[in-house]
Amino acid sequence: MTSVTATPIVKPSGISVPGARRLLLWTGIIAVLAWVLLPIYFVALGAFGGRLGVFRWPKSIWPSDLSAASMLQFLNIEGVFGALMNSFIAAGFTVLFSVLLGAPAGYALARYSFKGQTAFRLLVLLTRAFPLAILALPLTVSFIRLGLYDTAFGVSLIHTVLALPFAVLVTQSLFMGIPREYEEAAWVFGCTRFQAFLRVVMPLALPGLAATAIFAFVISWNEVFAASILTVRERTLTAYLLKVLSESPLHYRFAGGFILIIPSVLFIFAVRRYLFAVWGIASK
Repeated sequence: MTSVTATPIVKPSGISVPGARRLLLWTGIIAVLAWVLLPIYFVALGAFGGRLGVFRWPKSIWPSDLSAASMLQFLNIEGVFGALMNSFIAAGFTVLFSVLLGAPAGYALARYSFKGQTAFRLLVLLTRAFPLAILALPLTVSFIRLGLYDTAFGVSLIHTVLALPFAVLVTQSLFMGIPREYEEAAWVFGCTRFQAFLRVVMPLALPGLAATAIFAFVISWNEVFAASILTVRERTLTAYLLKVLSESPLHYRFAGGFILIIPSVLFIFAVRRYLFAVWGIASK
């Protein structure tokens, strides 16, 4: 009679595969957070630390002498508040135009086939191939003739041109991820094409539209070249800071940089509930 000897089960030593993946994930998250938040933190230290806080080294994690005096003095500089309002106006129009023009173009590319469709996509991307420095003079002449020179609305038109290629391509990929059967079911139940788009497609497309709006807002808020060329008195905040703060004390420059950062962060935070769902919608 043959005896069978049981082989003992050897437990693997070290970190298991799920544990290693979790460790790698959290390491990546911490690295990304440090990459994004540390520069903002040091800019905030310079903005609220005053003249002494800018040059102090080594930097303390939580300084005890933080003050809003430098920030208030910066905001009281003549022209800063008006430039801030112009930036909001230009960014608001850019977001509006990018969504209103980019979403229908992306829907048409996703739902219909027509001659020259590939060439149209290429032409949309080629609009970013022309540097603004080459177009500065003709744009200035055209805007003066049209009465758009030195206006926040005119600046928003240029910013819309910069943001529109991204808006078209993102919304196209988003609408391609929404099944056409959803719209056909709405047609069966009596909806017109437009009603089906508003009631069925638009709620599913909100995450992608939020991403488009964020990108358009950030482009308009941070753009400086076109705003400097096309404005003289009604400058946006970036163009105004480039002109006024070039010879200003360093802590005022940090205050201006912090003012430029905060609106973009707040805008992203406001639409985060739609932004977090964009990958799930686009991958369906």
